[in-house]
Amino acid sequence: MNVQPERIRSLNEAPFREKASYVLYWCQSSRRAESNHALAHAADLANESGLALLVYEGLTCSYPNANDRLHTFILDAVPERAKSLKRVGAGHFFYLRGKKKDPDDLLYKLAAKARCVVTDDFPVFIPALYNSRVPAKIGIPYLAVDSSCIVPMNKHEKRAYGAYTIRPKMHRELPGYLKPLSPIQLKHLWRDDLIPETLRSHRTEITASEIPAFVAACEIDHTIPPSTTFTGGSAQARKHLKLFLEQRLRRYANESNQPSKHATSELSPYLHFGHISALEVALRVEEYAKEHSLLPDKFLEELIVRRELAFNFARFAEDVESFDVLPDWCKRTMSKHAHDKRPEHYTAAQLAKAETCDPLWNATQKELLLRGRIHGYYRMYWGKKIIEWSPTYEEALRVMIHLHHVYALDGRDPNTYTNILWCFGLHDRPWAERPIFGQLRYMSFDGMKRKTDIDAYIKEITYLERTGKDPFRI
Repeated sequence: MNVQPERIRSLNEAPFREKASYVLYWCQSSRRAESNHALAHAADLANESGLALLVYEGLTCSYPNANDRLHTFILDAVPERAKSLKRVGAGHFFYLRGKKKDPDDLLYKLAAKARCVVTDDFPVFIPALYNSRVPAKIGIPYLAVDSSCIVPMNKHEKRAYGAYTIRPKMHRELPGYLKPLSPIQLKHLWRDDLIPETLRSHRTEITASEIPAFVAACEIDHTIPPSTTFTGGSAQARKHLKLFLEQRLRRYANESNQPSKHATSELSPYLHFGHISALEVALRVEEYAKEHSLLPDKFLEELIVRRELAFNFARFAEDVESFDVLPDWCKRTMSKHAHDKRPEHYTAAQLAKAETCDPLWNATQKELLLRGRIHGYYRMYWGKKIIEWSPTYEEALRVMIHLHHVYALDGRDPNTYTNILWCFGLHDRPWAERPIFGQLRYMSFDGMKRKTDIDAYIKEITYLERTGKDPFRI
């Protein structure tokens, strides 16, 4: 077996279908054909049972805050993935549900002829919801496979309360998992006649040139345009990775907290949508660093320990959008300072439009509006100022989550929820008491000015806003 058993969760006790036409892989979050443990496990099951493999993907108009930006980024990746799957002999069925009146039961109809369903184990948003509801209805085995983390989420029996608690275990386990995944090899090639013509008629053939028209025809929010900077797809992800290796890795340790220096990988949108795997990135970084005598430790700490701490949190937290998951000291200090006077008050609409008195904060919000992401260091400042300007902590949390859901290409992700809740003390420690924040960490404009080149950053975002052209687009 190509995939470690600890990556796999069986989410029901249904028997395998004896007379089946194929094994079905429902691709929800690991939207790639390479370095995909769920796809590899589905291929293993297909080979063991003497069947072909069908990969199903859906994109619906009905997910919360569906808009042109998110739809476009997802659709960007479909044509190359279809070609990659065809090359290895798998079937690919992509269904674009453009109207709310269109059928929404394609998965169940395809599953009716499948031996089992394999899908992605992802702890938040729509995949987590479907993985809790579908298994009881499907009538065949429903297997969720973790291809998001290098060390499987299942290796952790409980929630870790900080990087310091999870790091030793990660370092112990990593040698067993930081290994390349072999490409899939299928013994039985896909044939379209394995599914009825009535179902095949719902398949959507996506070509790159037609993506704008497909998006325009969907019943979604058309006021949020595609990113000025990021195009979806595994090929694009690898271009970002190549640029990072060749021009940025050697600068990462010293300049990653300098947004205007562009020393980070900028892979978060691609990791979130599964267009590239963290495993592939880590292996490439290790290999390149060894060849060029570089030290990748700080980057790998972020990619592996910090990122997988977020997945661990999301797996065990009851509600990633609630203060209930915070340590008690955070809740106590917010309760104590709930009625502290705020220096400024801004509505959610004003914040969304970047209409505040703070030029740096406005630039960070405009980066979110235009690029679809905020540099990680400035995103901390972005969140802290929303706390300072909101009438309640609960309103600040709601606004942060909403803005990410609408505009961010790396939103709805374990890292997003963890980073937002970090602003309220998650995975942090108590600091010196001060108004509004209590013992929560405080970040100031003056501090950012001392530590970063805010003028260069503001100038960059101003140019992007004025011209719509991003010099850093790949």
